Amino acid sequence: MKDVLGANPCPIVVPIGSEEHFKGIVDLIRMKAVLWPDETMGADYTVEDIPADLLDECSEWRGKMLEKVAEYDDALMEKYFDNPSLITEEEVLRALRKSTVRMEIVPMLCGSSFKNKGVQTLLDYVCAFLPSPIDAGEVTGTNPDTGKEEERRPDEDERTAALAFKIATDPYVGRLTFFRVYSGKVEAGSYIYNSRSDKKERVSRLFQMHSNKQNPVECISAGDIGAGVGFKDIHTGDTLCDETAPIILESMDFPDPVISIAVEPKTQKDMDKLSNGLSKLAEEDPTFTVRTDEQTGQTIISGMGELHLDIIVDRLKREFKVECNQGRPQVNYKEAITKTVHLRELYKKQSGGRGKFADIIVNIGPVDEDFTQGGLQFVDEVKGGNVPKEFIPSVQKGFQNALKNGVLAGYPLDSLKVTLIDGSFHPVDSDQLSFEICAAQAYRNACAKAGPVLMEPIMKLEVVTPEDNMGDVIGDLNRRRGQVEGMESSRSGARIVKALVPLSEMFGYVTTLRTITSGRATSSMTYSHHTPVSTSIAKTVLEEVKGRVELL
Repeated sequence: MKDVLGANPCPIVVPIGSEEHFKGIVDLIRMKAVLWPDETMGADYTVEDIPADLLDECSEWRGKMLEKVAEYDDALMEKYFDNPSLITEEEVLRALRKSTVRMEIVPMLCGSSFKNKGVQTLLDYVCAFLPSPIDAGEVTGTNPDTGKEEERRPDEDERTAALAFKIATDPYVGRLTFFRVYSGKVEAGSYIYNSRSDKKERVSRLFQMHSNKQNPVECISAGDIGAGVGFKDIHTGDTLCDETAPIILESMDFPDPVISIAVEPKTQKDMDKLSNGLSKLAEEDPTFTVRTDEQTGQTIISGMGELHLDIIVDRLKREFKVECNQGRPQVNYKEAITKTVHLRELYKKQSGGRGKFADIIVNIGPVDEDFTQGGLQFVDEVKGGNVPKEFIPSVQKGFQNALKNGVLAGYPLDSLKVTLIDGSFHPVDSDQLSFEICAAQAYRNACAKAGPVLMEPIMKLEVVTPEDNMGDVIGDLNRRRGQVEGMESSRSGARIVKALVPLSEMFGYVTTLRTITSGRATSSMTYSHHTPVSTSIAKTVLEEVKGRVELL
């Protein structure tokens, strides 16, 4: 623990026996032996005096424990030097808690998870030493009406604020919403306000979760975690609060999915079960999305990596009893433009009776460097009402919708700057739809001339490998167009290789890594950013998806 984790361990128990002869522990704070009989599998235990043969060893370890704790508590230090036998149990507990909360000491306990021995002592000391919600202090959120920061104290009498952090589907009770109450309390039968959807939800039943069992409760108070049933429109990251005092707590940030595969049920009769299973899994996991491809009619599932999607398919089989066929993994490419284009777009249609007319002059190009939020950067520079004010939002909406389909192969554009300079309108034929269609046409025509490029997702890869296999691992990453960013040594002596690698080259990497390191290396991968691909690779990708290669 000292070398690898850099911690400051302080043993507070001593084991009685070891391996198959492990019977229990000696608690050095209370100086008592705690024994677990084998037949009850850890459910029952007895507290006895310390066996005579262990007394000297336990006294020695108690002395070491008191010496370490006294380093961080002056009052205890004085007593330790005067007469250690006068130190009370409460004083040791208080000093240990104080230094644990400050992360100066890490109390160490032992036990056997196989036979459940030592569990009760561990849980008692978790409660005794680790920080409570009161130690954590106030939680800060934003008032959705004023935009100002507000605080909520961890107190039952404070106004309610809770954060939904997980959605799970239970076969018996249905959709379970897990939430943590930061202030106030949530009561069964009452109503709670969702600050994201601006709606009230009825709290029908509340549970305290205990492993995979649900214990019904009437109220969940500040600092506690519970689960509710019957919520209709609550998603992961939503804030549940008092309607009279709305607040938005800091939510989790979920990255966009980076890999997609097509799935279909092995038999047609399972189609409904598949869609039901996928929608429930998508509710549970915000990084997993499901959509239907408009051109092919296939069901496409997207996630954060190969393993993520493998687990989804496995859960469909286990929990929803649906066998699936999988398509080849697809990478979520994006498109971008590199030049600014000046364009006049005229949309004119006469079809008997009232026609359609819209005329806009725009500059379309990459976004400004200081525009960081992504999406559409729309600048209105129309003078003299040549394009009436009521039609300008329609132009913006037309470009906003068009961003979802790029000109190369229909991949979405991440960001785009549109400056509306001028235009004209017809007093009878112009309407909002005309300007929306005109904007979409301008987008298609301008992007084709604005140097479109294909962007591929780049992953941040971290490989932990023994020193002997370093050369093979780096050689393999170079073959996959990877850029090695640095190498570090872990505390355990292994080497950590950090690299940026295109996702398209990472299919099957885990298997290859196991092969070249004889199963001794591990890897983890997270999304980093999208970057333009070279023309030769872009051509190959576009030919595969029947995109417009001639625009490159």
